[in-house]
Amino acid sequence: MFRIVLVTLVAACLALPQADKDLYAAEACTDAKCSSPDCRCSSTNIPNGLDATQIPQFVHLTFDDAVQELNYQVYDALFANRTNPDGCPITVTFFLSHDYTDYSRVHDLYVNYHEIALHSITHEPSTDYWRNITMDQLNQEFGDEKTIVTTFGNIPAEAIKGMRIPFLQLSGDNTFQLGKDIGLEWDCSWPTQTFRNPGLWPYTLDYKSSQDCIVGPCPEDAIPGFWVAPMVDWTDQQNIVCSMVDACVNIPDDADGLLQWFIDNFNVQYNGNRAPFGFYVHQAYFSANPIHLEAYTKFVDYLQTLNDVYLVSPSQTIEWVKNPTSLKAGVRAECPQIEDLGCTKQTCQLAKGEEMRYMTLCGECPEVYPWLGNPLGEAEV
Repeated sequence: MFRIVLVTLVAACLALPQADKDLYAAEACTDAKCSSPDCRCSSTNIPNGLDATQIPQFVHLTFDDAVQELNYQVYDALFANRTNPDGCPITVTFFLSHDYTDYSRVHDLYVNYHEIALHSITHEPSTDYWRNITMDQLNQEFGDEKTIVTTFGNIPAEAIKGMRIPFLQLSGDNTFQLGKDIGLEWDCSWPTQTFRNPGLWPYTLDYKSSQDCIVGPCPEDAIPGFWVAPMVDWTDQQNIVCSMVDACVNIPDDADGLLQWFIDNFNVQYNGNRAPFGFYVHQAYFSANPIHLEAYTKFVDYLQTLNDVYLVSPSQTIEWVKNPTSLKAGVRAECPQIEDLGCTKQTCQLAKGEEMRYMTLCGECPEVYPWLGNPLGEAEV
């Protein structure tokens, strides 16, 4: 019996996904060893010891999955011409999945100061796939997606800085090491229930994380310089935690009730240590019930009445965490800058195996539908 169990355990260990890098176990973090701007311990402490009333409340509005013409129109109506208290445009973050995405509209979002981040090519529905994924597979899902987005959305590669794993299903060190390997700066896939009040601030993986592991396996090795943007959980009206807003179950069934529920969750951070507040959702949430969009619009309107609330991306928050300043001193020296490379829009009919797909993009049509291992859509030799 012992022999059978031992063999089973060894086999299971060998089956775990392994990072290709020679990683080393992360040590405990202390401020003496890890300090700004390029290292930060996992902590609820406000950066630079500032008082909560002296700093901005950063809000991350994010959407997962494909950007298409219909949802682009919703986004444009919601966010166009909105500015932060410093006069800079607000920034919303879009975690793209590849299938059915209109890359000309991705380009439009980017030039309107929104952040484009990665969410995989396939969005494979099996959580086992993401839990056990190898580094090579991750590189195809995210490295190849970065190539697709920059090529067919005509967006500078250096503008793509973040990622989120489908279903928030981590694969241990692999998730974060892969992000670093392909030139990203941060991941926003890791929820926390324990560090909700006070909330957990963004931190790096130079040293061991104290964050609770909700959808493991979570990283155990040091991945220096790579940032975690924690997903601080909400609670529904029965005090049940939820990471994505559209996964919250016990919620009001009218727009005003929803608005108040949004505000109640926001106030946990706003009246606390002002860790970044995330409103993480899919656009389908709006399609499911018109009151969701009504309440969301009212919530964004409400946030814009507060002169210490900034609607920004994780990248912008992390830049502030590296060099924190008070509201009085100014949240940032200048508004975010973008490089518009232009977009000549066209729709292409492309083969994906035996299927035909339509793909709207900037520039020339590829020879076949871009996919894993062939992000440029080159004809097979």
